[in-house]
This record gives sequence, C-alpha cells and structure tokens, in this order.
Amino acid sequence: MMRKNRVTLIITLILLLAAIILVITNSYTTLKKDVSDFSIEDTTIVTKIFIADKNNNEVTLTRSVDGSWMVDGKYPAQHVKISSFLKTLMDLEVRSPVPLAARNNVITRMAAIAKKIEIYQVSPRINLFNKIRLFPHEKLTKTYYVGDVTQDNQGTFMLMEGSEEPYIVHIPGFRGFVATRYSAAKSDWRDYTVFKTRVNEILSVKVEFPLQPGQSYQFDLPDNQHVELRSLLSNQVMENYDTIRVLSFLTSFADVRFESLLEQLIKKEFIDSVKTSTPKTIITLTDRSGKINEVKIFKKKGFAALYMEDGMTMEPADLDRAYALVNNGEDFVLIQYYVFDKVTRNLDYLMGKE
Repeated sequence: MMRKNRVTLIITLILLLAAIILVITNSYTTLKKDVSDFSIEDTTIVTKIFIADKNNNEVTLTRSVDGSWMVDGKYPAQHVKISSFLKTLMDLEVRSPVPLAARNNVITRMAAIAKKIEIYQVSPRINLFNKIRLFPHEKLTKTYYVGDVTQDNQGTFMLMEGSEEPYIVHIPGFRGFVATRYSAAKSDWRDYTVFKTRVNEILSVKVEFPLQPGQSYQFDLPDNQHVELRSLLSNQVMENYDTIRVLSFLTSFADVRFESLLEQLIKKEFIDSVKTSTPKTIITLTDRSGKINEVKIFKKKGFAALYMEDGMTMEPADLDRAYALVNNGEDFVLIQYYVFDKVTRNLDYLMGKE
C-alpha cells in the first residue's frame, strides 16, 4: 500500500514539475519555435534587411545612425514604407502548418518563386539572463523564404531556412496577405523626394527655359535678408517683382516629389532619346552647403493624336505629366505638372505680368 502511494506521489510530482516548466516557458503551442517564429519581437534593434527574388532583384535596407533608413546604402528610403514593413514583421503569426497533403507542392513551388529574407539585429555577445547585455554587434538573426498566397488570400506560405516544414503565416485581424510587402525592387523602397530645401537653406535657384530664353531667371539669396532676381537673357536685375509670388515660389522647394521611377519600365533606347532632346525646363538649386541639385524636365507625348479641321495632325502632349531627369541626371522619372508647376514659374509670372 505504501509503495503504491509512493508511486502515485512521484507521478504527481513529475506532472506538477512538467506543468511548472510549461508555464515558465509559455509553451502553449506544439509548433517548433526555431522553424516557425517568423516575427520580430523588437523591431527597434533591426539594423538591416535583405530581400532577394528569383528574378535577380535584390535590395538591402539599412538603418542609419540617425534612425533613418537607406536603400542599398545610397538612396533614402520611404519612412512610411519602412515603418509599415517593420510593423508587419512584428505582427506576423503562424496560422497553421501547411497540410501534409499540400506540403510537397508548396515546397516545390517555393523553390521556384520564393523570396529570400535576411534580418539583422543588434545582439549582445554576452547575455546574462536577459538582464546584463554586453558587447553588442550586428548579427544575422533570421533567414526565411516567402512564397505565394493561400487559396483564400488570407495567408502567405513561409519557410525557415534549413527547415522542411512550411507554414501559413498571417496577421491576425488583417484581411489579406503579406507576400507583396516583401518587395525586392529598389524602386518600391526609395524615397521620391526631388527637392527638400527650406527657403533659408537656398543660396541660389536658376530656372531656364531653353525654348523661351526670355523667361529664364535666377534668384540669389546671399543672406536671409536679401533676394535678388535677375534675367538670364539680359543679365538685368529685376525690380518690383511680385513679393507674394516670389515667396511662394521659393518656399515651394521644401517638398517636391516625383511620381515614379521609369528606368525599369521603359526601354533604354527611348530613355536615351528623351535625354538627348531639348529640355522644356532646367532647374538648378544650390544650397548654402554648396550642394547643387539639377533637374531637367522634358515634354511627354499624349496617348491620342489630335486632328485639326483642315486635316492636319497635331502631336499630342500629355497635359498632366512629364519626364524628368533628377538627382543630377541619375534617375529618369515621371512627374506631375500639378506638383512641379510651383517651381517652374516663368519670369513674367514672378513679375506679376500674368
């Protein structure tokens, strides 16, 4: 009898110990964490994200010392896009393992189309009980693959590197899938800013109209007290300009953006032909640090030809958009007149003649 009670007591103690361990480790799931934990608990320590697809596109997003993000270490990234993506990384949860019947097909398809994701974070070389963390360094903490979406469009297939168990991942409460947020295209991450210069940072602004040289001019702002407007054709200093219009013009350089990058969308031969044509407008802004920002704007053809009453055909022009070379000729982009009209005023407008 005593022996039977002893065995019961031992079994009870073992079950109690197992329950305590389960509570301490918070292991309420049967999923293997090392191959199913796709989320990032603390995105503030993410330092770098690498994304590559099967079309040889790849992009590296890196956090700068000031907290901003760069694309391939060269271009500023869109703050809103990066913030949204980091939140996605934090909110990911496994909905379920891929059903066994579909597992092989999912893995085969992922081998053909999946994107590779690498996430780097600040990690201490010495970590004592998560209390004392010493010698932080950048470490690759997570590598996984993102496939296509489930039939109900509510989940995305993901596979941890080194694992053979794909999972269906989603964001609880979000109706949709996250696969498209993992873009390997640089253009999807880059900031589209052309000018971001406040008026007190401007040293000079030159606006040229090659086909209307009489409308070309230059502003010089030697200090914050004086503004000089000069005609580029006559080199004459212009007096009695419209102060309100001039102030509006100069302050407009604080935030000017293009609509889209075109170099991946249009044939190189066409881009080269546009670049060698005569620009409609050339803007050259020099800031007080000496940095020069030149933008060339080119006309864009419309989509349908115009026919006159006498049968003549007029070349259609796009009245809403134009091509532009920005970042000192590095990027060929699409711009909207609605945005750029405010920094391409002609001389007559600034003199109050229009």
